[in-house]
Amino acid sequence: MAHATTFDSYSLNLTAADPRDVICYLEASHNDYDGRLGARISALFVILVVSTVVTFFPVVAKRVRWLKIPLYVYLFARYFGAGVIVATAFIHLLDPAYGEIGPNTCVGMTGHWADYSWCPAIVLTAVILIFLLDFAAERYVEVKYGIHTHEDVQAAVTGQPDTRTPRSNGEIHEHSTAEQTAARHTADLEAATAYGKQMHAGEVFHEDGDSLAEERSFKQQIAAFLILEFGVVFHSVIIGLNLGVVGSEFNTLYPVLVFHQSFEGLGIGARMSAIPFPKGSWLPWILCSTYGLTTPISIAVGLGVKTTYDPGSFTANVVSGVLDSMSAGILIYTGLVELLARDFLFNPGRTTDNKRLVFMIFCVLFGTGIMALLGKWA
Repeated sequence: MAHATTFDSYSLNLTAADPRDVICYLEASHNDYDGRLGARISALFVILVVSTVVTFFPVVAKRVRWLKIPLYVYLFARYFGAGVIVATAFIHLLDPAYGEIGPNTCVGMTGHWADYSWCPAIVLTAVILIFLLDFAAERYVEVKYGIHTHEDVQAAVTGQPDTRTPRSNGEIHEHSTAEQTAARHTADLEAATAYGKQMHAGEVFHEDGDSLAEERSFKQQIAAFLILEFGVVFHSVIIGLNLGVVGSEFNTLYPVLVFHQSFEGLGIGARMSAIPFPKGSWLPWILCSTYGLTTPISIAVGLGVKTTYDPGSFTANVVSGVLDSMSAGILIYTGLVELLARDFLFNPGRTTDNKRLVFMIFCVLFGTGIMALLGKWA
């Protein structure tokens, strides 16, 4: 950045000028805070209340039986939220990350940032790390509980079935093909029953099921969910800081971010509602509260540095670009694999009711479309 100080924008020779200097000059910004402190403080409380309530709704619908939330209301919250998570990954995280540290930005043309396209590299790294974490959790549960519900790939490729299945202590023992098929059928039926009870037991959603199956499901899903919340919370921190110091765009950004944070909260809550937390656990309420508090606290911090923080500075772009890229990778994997593929493609307990399936798909598309539209403003 040292030679940027000698850049003269008033007598510019485009043939001799360093493209990096031109880009950095055009992207240079300053603190845009323009007052309206009362409105900014109101945004803190409005986002706190609305996003927290919306985040809690799917969890309350799942865990508080006496409310008797209709199934279709719960399904809307769950699958609308899934669409929101997918759109957030691409429109609200990946695209801004390219605008902050991409190859055609001031950061992306400076020093070692210019040696490689770091934005997709960070996204790819996040996706692979989340996959490894998800696989490790899945394998841990398989070994601990001695379950094996997948089809025999060896038999499909070589014609020779793998007659070895894991014991509960992780050892391998032999089974006849008939025994293996029967065991796999039993495991599939058990998994389908446990999972299916969560969504399709009746027209009113309620919680029921085998405690052992729920424990397995919880251990398989909780690690991936915590990473998902980690990614969304980082995104919310950046949003809150920017809302605290933004200038003339505040009037547009305020209502848009209320909806933005509410829809994201619905996605978080919907994902959380599918996890069978132990009865009496405070963890879901703590996680919901954490999301609800993150953006308001960040707005408060932004107001605290309202005259000094520059969201467009080189350092701010590096930090937000890296965090946005990491969060994008997390949400891409979670949205496509954990939410869509697992519920619609690989769920043995998925409903066969075409009317319900169409409704669920519509909710996903609606959530994706609405969140993508909000990307025009925030």
